[in-house]
Amino acid sequence: MIRSRRGLLSLRDVVVVAAVGLIPAIAGCEAGNNAPTQQWHQPTPGASAVVDNTLRINNMFVLGPTPGFTLPRGASAGVFFALSNDGAPDRLLSIKAPGEAVSVRVPAGGITLGREQTLSFTGPSPRVVLVHLTRTLNGGQWIRLNMTFQNAGFVSMKVPVMPRTESYGTFSPAPLFLTPRATLTPAVPVSASPTPSS
Repeated sequence: MIRSRRGLLSLRDVVVVAAVGLIPAIAGCEAGNNAPTQQWHQPTPGASAVVDNTLRINNMFVLGPTPGFTLPRGASAGVFFALSNDGAPDRLLSIKAPGEAVSVRVPAGGITLGREQTLSFTGPSPRVVLVHLTRTLNGGQWIRLNMTFQNAGFVSMKVPVMPRTESYGTFSPAPLFLTPRATLTPAVPVSASPTPSS
């Protein structure tokens, strides 16, 4: 018996207190030296959604320009995400970006997703591309993407535009699709240099 302020603790009370104290230690040891809490992980800043508890759209984002620059109208931007399906096979038929881009290119025939399958469109090269932006795009903005699945139907998501820094610095820019005026421009207007007068 152990004495306490209230009196004596029984052996059962001592065992319960010891067990409660060991739970965090046991939980930590179970994960070993590679416990997720011991390593830094890149946060997932993209948008995510679950459809009918079976289809998951994870970490969806648009890759914007490097800080201090703007993607101009007519340019292209890559879309990155992952799809996971626990239900019947499905297919992503199309993606649209109303008010943001003229069209969105997806792999030919759409994206087929089998049962218990996960597909990653996470880079470094974009396989889904916003083509001919209808407005300028900067990192930190949000855009609306509307997806149509063969079985899951219509899914609309508000997706962040991530600046091309640090973790995304090695990602490839989206192809330009032959728009001559679509060049990367500084976000802050640059004053014209004076020209010598004759």
